[in-house]
Amino acid sequence: MKTRVLNIDTRFGEEYEGRYVFSEISWAKRSRIIQKYTKYSKLTGQVENSDFIGIQAETIMASLKEQPAHKPMTFERLLDEGNGVPIALGELFSQIVNHLNSLTADETAFLSVQSVEASQPKFSQNSDYARNSVGHHTNSQSNPPKPSNSSQQS
Repeated sequence: MKTRVLNIDTRFGEEYEGRYVFSEISWAKRSRIIQKYTKYSKLTGQVENSDFIGIQAETIMASLKEQPAHKPMTFERLLDEGNGVPIALGELFSQIVNHLNSLTADETAFLSVQSVEASQPKFSQNSDYARNSVGHHTNSQSNPPKPSNSSQQS
């Protein structure tokens, strides 16, 4: 298994100074972490949402084999929005862990997009159809026909 040693100076704060050792995790461990933070549709099996931050934090902690004696890095601290890890340090740890565990840029982007999409409201694809098909419609000055979104021939 691949290993990476990182010696951190005081640029991120004195509490983070010291030696950190990261090691590659197994395929099974990585798969279980991803599955734990990913919600799948029971009907289609497609990903409904994914907690990218949770996946990254747990992957960092699973890969972290050694850290300074006062244990500045914890799962809770990685997730803490108020008193958490400095952005640059979290990004550095993420890059190291993703490289060690062969998480590609495409996989990282996919998980990140799933996480962002999950936080946005979902709209029915048929909502316009249902709204426009209810009742009798007549074309008049107050109710002009709507232009079609389909491609037009010229």
